Amino acid sequence: MDTQVVSRSSKSFFLPNLNSASNLNQENVGEVEGKVKTKFLSMWNNMKYELNSVGMKLKPNFSKESPVWLLGMCYRKLESPNESTELGTDIAAFQSQSDINTSEDEGLEGFKKDFTSKLWLTYRREFPILNGSTYSSDCGWGCMIRSGQMLIAQALVLHFLGREWRYSPENRETGVYHRKIIKWFGDKPSRNSPLSLHSLVKIGKGLGKKPGDWYGPGLVAHLFRQAFKDASIDNFEFDTIHVYVAQNCTVYIRDIFDECMDQATNRWKSLILLIPVRLGAEKFNPIYSPCLTTLLSIKECIGVIGGRPKHSLYFIGYQDDKLIHLDPHYCQDVVDVWAPDFPLTSFHCRSPRKLAISKIDPSCCIGFYCRTKEDFLTLIETIQPIVVPPNGAGYYPMFTFCDGFSCDAEYTENDFSASELEYLNCNVDIDDIGSEPFEIV
Repeated sequence: MDTQVVSRSSKSFFLPNLNSASNLNQENVGEVEGKVKTKFLSMWNNMKYELNSVGMKLKPNFSKESPVWLLGMCYRKLESPNESTELGTDIAAFQSQSDINTSEDEGLEGFKKDFTSKLWLTYRREFPILNGSTYSSDCGWGCMIRSGQMLIAQALVLHFLGREWRYSPENRETGVYHRKIIKWFGDKPSRNSPLSLHSLVKIGKGLGKKPGDWYGPGLVAHLFRQAFKDASIDNFEFDTIHVYVAQNCTVYIRDIFDECMDQATNRWKSLILLIPVRLGAEKFNPIYSPCLTTLLSIKECIGVIGGRPKHSLYFIGYQDDKLIHLDPHYCQDVVDVWAPDFPLTSFHCRSPRKLAISKIDPSCCIGFYCRTKEDFLTLIETIQPIVVPPNGAGYYPMFTFCDGFSCDAEYTENDFSASELEYLNCNVDIDDIGSEPFEIV
């Protein structure tokens, strides 16, 4: 991956002439300071990112023996009588397989193609200034929004291209929707890019957030719910998809039936189900480790956004006790996605990474995609035993399904603390509240 190189000729940019700066008006001074800050932040983030990047290959911390799960697909090493099972043997015996979904790709190439096909949405710089601010980059604060964009992008890929789709620059047939999906996330204030950083930050203002603020996973889920409603006005493709955000770790089934059924056409809208959860108090509770990894192995799962404190990541799979993720912290130049045949390489990552599940922040958001009503009913049946911790007597499930409407839920002051009631009333991000409803400890 290309790295940022700063030449001597850039010195004048970083150290502007003080006499010249003194002649600038206050607005221009602020603009120069903002550019300098953006430049340093992007260099710093890219340096940290590159320290761990070794190109597209299985790093030493990827076991050649253990299966690798990637959003419902399992890549495992197959043994044959003529092969040794020692770590030093050829790894070409990897094959993609799953009890739920299969792939025609075999060997290590199957995993590589699957991973690199995921859309990678990262920090960008030099995009149009966010309204009401001086920000032309989200470097240092937009990582949770970028993680959320990747989660939603995966749902859109499933909806329009399918799980078997693989990125190929030569494939013009599927490339049309591939590019269209990327355009919807383009970094510009446009109705044709309804899922852009600009659109999401604009929605965030209505929830008390301003450009430069850090967003939690719960709030990001609500941003996308509203973004899809707004997008359906100008983009007919969004009429066929509904985003539902669980309330207080509860999915109300009747609400989804009502909201996903298009009354005008009597057709079911495909469902993107987002469930904000908190799996621990101050840190992640390991009792939920098998629950989380098992969820990543079912075909309806589109991933998890979370990460480390103030450092968001997009989790898409696991191997042993480590989660595989895409990292949004690499800062890249903005791409004009409305230019003909715009370059695609910066939207796909070639470096798989892992993080010990014990190190993740307890606050996260789990996503699922269900194309049909039958898929949703199957998901309910599949998930309910998974979200209960094994041998975890006395622990709450990660989340629950309720066969009813959210408006029928009766809450009293005896059921919740003051801060929990505040959450129920204002329905904002769980990270902004001192105590979360149904906190799992």
